[in-house]
Amino acid sequence: MTDARSAALPTGAERAHRSAQRARGQDPVLHRIERRLWKPVDAASLAAFRILFGTILAGGIIRFVLQGWVEVLYVEPRIFLKYLGFEWVAVWPRWGMYAHYAALAALAACIAVGYRTRWAAALFFLGFTYVELMDVTNYLNHHYLVSLVALLLVIVPSERVWSIDARRAGHRDATIPAWCLYLVRFQVAVVYFSAGLAKLGSDWLLHAQPLGIWFAARTETPIIGPWLGESWVPFAASWAGFLFDSTIVVFLSMRRTRPFAYAFVLVFHSLTHVFFDIGLFPFLMTAFATIFFEPDWPRRPLTRLGLLQARDADAAPQRGVSSWSPVSSAAAAALVLYCITQVVVPLRHFAYPGDVLWNEQGMRWAWKVMVREKNGSITYHARDPESGRTWQVTPTRYLTWRQANEMAGQPDLILQIAHHVAAELRERGVARPEVRAEAWVSLNGRRSSLMIDPTVNLAAIDDGIGIADWILPAPTDPPLAIHGDRDVRVAADHH
Repeated sequence: MTDARSAALPTGAERAHRSAQRARGQDPVLHRIERRLWKPVDAASLAAFRILFGTILAGGIIRFVLQGWVEVLYVEPRIFLKYLGFEWVAVWPRWGMYAHYAALAALAACIAVGYRTRWAAALFFLGFTYVELMDVTNYLNHHYLVSLVALLLVIVPSERVWSIDARRAGHRDATIPAWCLYLVRFQVAVVYFSAGLAKLGSDWLLHAQPLGIWFAARTETPIIGPWLGESWVPFAASWAGFLFDSTIVVFLSMRRTRPFAYAFVLVFHSLTHVFFDIGLFPFLMTAFATIFFEPDWPRRPLTRLGLLQARDADAAPQRGVSSWSPVSSAAAAALVLYCITQVVVPLRHFAYPGDVLWNEQGMRWAWKVMVREKNGSITYHARDPESGRTWQVTPTRYLTWRQANEMAGQPDLILQIAHHVAAELRERGVARPEVRAEAWVSLNGRRSSLMIDPTVNLAAIDDGIGIADWILPAPTDPPLAIHGDRDVRVAADHH
């Protein structure tokens, strides 16, 4: 008679199998991980993700063009502020920009219907990323996410079912390796966790800023407006936002809590759409959250409605564990590197001293969603050291109102305009112009403070990834509490 302990011991066959694995250089733990990654799962969830992504982007791009944003962002500006290393990215002429966006809408539609899916996704990734690199002042977190998701759709076989590609191929393979779902889930999880980490600060949790500022400006909203003027509301919303971003992936990943979690997703992103003008972000995140559902979730309602026949799981081709080759090993290494990058990039601001919301070093591509409100007033003081002649220049000499508003709180953009001022003076015969900035900036309702060292000649400063010691330290005073049209100083030890 065997007891539980002896039953748990590996049999001779199991020991022999493990010994054989070790002899082949294959660790049993790694073997189990490999089997789990390559386990065939229903492709329906990934197909639904692709359809939602393509549909939302096609509709969003058409809306973007019809509302005149091509004119505002790419036709009206005189100059464009560039990302470091992408100064070469040129803006098409007016007709070219409309043609570019028409192509993007068509490619998004191709992704949705699954026509030449991976080629469409690759071209969409290149085209969408290119227009986003034209001007830094157009940066939005969800635009960056769109580029990343398009890139992932080049990698994963989202066209396996419910696509023109699958119909043309004539195969019945309705499964994908599980790693495809894990990869997309990982990308969405990074966005949520990073957004939660960004809210883990005193401004958001202890002073309810910048929500206090934004809610105070919306007290005229019908029905709910008077509530927005209550002092406790932005605090409740701030903590709710922090807890939502920090935990929603966990609850979406568990079967028992998933229905309630997705209900919260619908409510949360619906409210952000109503209260804040943040474009497609609420729609995208509501759609992307479905990737955490069971792989076959789209089949269930369609089968119940009689729109789809129940699939015989045994009829689907079953893949075994993939045998590693030099090519597959290189591809796996590239995906691991991609995942590491997605974790490290949002955390890179910890390598810089000071408050990232103030100095902006590490702010972009870090999913710091809605955590800062900045207003600034910038005046450039230029001087010819040889003649002693001086000039005062405002950013609107070069920028549209929208561009100037975006650059006012971002030091690297303030530096770029200083270089434009210096370049113009050189064209006018000033050999060695000096340009200094008087930049008064308010962060999350604080009193305005100098952001840029006014004694530094910005014309002699080159932008880079190093510590920018020409940016002054962030103000240490707490934000102002906003109550209607009154600004009330919040004591540092309040709350």
